[in-house]
Amino acid sequence: MLSFNTPLPMGGQLPPSSGVMSTGRQSIPPSPKNRRLGTSGLSNGATSTNGFPAEQHHIWLVTGPAGCGKSTVAKHLSDCLNLPYIEGDEYHPQANIDKMSAGIPLTDADRWDWLTALREASIRELDRGSNGVVLTCSALKRKYRDVIRVAPYFSPNLHVHFIYLDASEELLLKRVKARKNHYMGANMVHSQFDILERPTAAEIDVLTVDVDRSLEEVKTAALDSVLRTMEDIRADGRA
Repeated sequence: MLSFNTPLPMGGQLPPSSGVMSTGRQSIPPSPKNRRLGTSGLSNGATSTNGFPAEQHHIWLVTGPAGCGKSTVAKHLSDCLNLPYIEGDEYHPQANIDKMSAGIPLTDADRWDWLTALREASIRELDRGSNGVVLTCSALKRKYRDVIRVAPYFSPNLHVHFIYLDASEELLLKRVKARKNHYMGANMVHSQFDILERPTAAEIDVLTVDVDRSLEEVKTAALDSVLRTMEDIRADGRA
């Protein structure tokens, strides 16, 4: 049986591993019986039975601590690329929202079902016919990102990308304090930085965008990174 610790192929190579996940949820959810992006055993760079390149699909996950602008950037990408958008906060169970509203940091155990739900929701959008989806998720630790990286196991022509919005704790504290009617208070920013594992160079599916500049500059930089990545994949003969 596969587990979260089993190396899984992504884009023809094994993804980076961050070690053992002590989740208590050992098995990867089984592949649904409905159609999965028409892969039929295809892999990245493979051709379909008619000789044409297999259609490529993308999950664009905008990530980073509270206040970095995930929702704003993700909506911009969704609009520009004409892709469905998933707001990760809407998938938190009420128990998680209650904890965060009370200033209680979430534990790993609080996040596993949430992360799995986001992964499955993304694949459902692709199953409906879209060639991509944009979603938001803080994904503060590498092992959280690894939960989303499992997605291509069932769909080998699927690429997962993380757009990490990088900022200092001081900047994000200032932004969160200015927000109104949001359950994530400024006191939660520090707790997020306490557990934050910034993506390393080994995580080759991560695009880092500096958010210490105007919002328009951030949105432009994020979109440019996405378009360059898609062009690189096409140029590499995988689309």
